[in-house]
Amino acid sequence: MIPGYHTLLYATDLSDNSAHAFRHAVSLARRYDAVIHILHVMPAMDPAMESYVAAVMGEEVFVKLEQTNRETLIETIRQRLEKFAADELQDHPEDLQRIAGIEVHYGRPAATILSVADRLDPDLIICGTHGKGLVSHTFLGSVAEKVLRKSTRPILVVPIK
Repeated sequence: MIPGYHTLLYATDLSDNSAHAFRHAVSLARRYDAVIHILHVMPAMDPAMESYVAAVMGEEVFVKLEQTNRETLIETIRQRLEKFAADELQDHPEDLQRIAGIEVHYGRPAATILSVADRLDPDLIICGTHGKGLVSHTFLGSVAEKVLRKSTRPILVVPIK
C-alpha cells in the first residue's frame, strides 16, 4: 500500500535556514491535503550550570525567575513561529489553514520531538539538519540523527544549506 500523509510534524530549531525544511513540509501538505504541526524545543540548561546558578542566586529565587522567564520565552517563540509561517506563506495565505498547531516545549530536543510525535501521531516527521564537522558530529550527534535512530515513524531530513 502506498502511504499517504494527512498529518505532518515539522520540527524546527529556528535557525536562519530552517525555512528550507518548512517549504518541504508545505509542499507535501499541499500534495496530500495534509495539516502541519509546528514544533520548537528549547534545549534544557545543563544540570551542572543550573545547580551553579541556583546556588548563586538562591534556589527559591532561581526557580521563580526561571518559571517566569520560561513562560515569557515560550510565548515569544510561539509568536515568532506564527510570524515565520505567515511570512513564508505570504504568497499563498490559504496555506496558513494547513497549520494545525504550534507548540513550544522545554527539554531535550530529540526526546521531546519523539514524545510529541507519539501524542500527535503524524504520518511523517520533517526536520532539517546542519552540516557540522566530524568531531562535533561524532561526540554530540545531531537532533535529526537521534530522532532517526529512535523513531518508529517515517522521517524526512532536509539538509539545510
